[in-house]
Amino acid sequence: MPYYICPNCKDRSIDIDGVEGFTQQAVACRRCGFGFLFELMDDYYPAPGTGLVVCDREGRILAVGRGIFELTGYRDDDLMGREVIAAFSLAGFAEDKNPAALALEWGVRRLGEKLELTSRAGQRKTVTADFFPAYDDDGGLLVALTPR
Repeated sequence: MPYYICPNCKDRSIDIDGVEGFTQQAVACRRCGFGFLFELMDDYYPAPGTGLVVCDREGRILAVGRGIFELTGYRDDDLMGREVIAAFSLAGFAEDKNPAALALEWGVRRLGEKLELTSRAGQRKTVTADFFPAYDDDGGLLVALTPR
């Protein structure tokens, strides 16, 4: 049974919410109206302060949910199209162990990564990052950043 999460409001749902009726077009979030839902293999419960970011198959940011501005100080338009690791200056992993690249390349979740990001004001903040690959034809990645 597939699980879905709204990248904007973090509302979770199951099974039939991915598509409505006979169409294969993704539906908007029923709670906040965000343009699409992200499919997960297992249910995921983000912490209240978690911010979600959706990336394409190259790791470039496509959508930014609530919580990212509060955590980083970056607005949506500052981040769109930028590579996720570079956009937040994520650090704390070996060069060959980039969690976003591993999740995209191997199609595996990377949960509980202890990383540091740099906020817009230049402050270093410790975060726990979870990386979820997309399982649809478009590919992509959902990144959850939670302050520690």
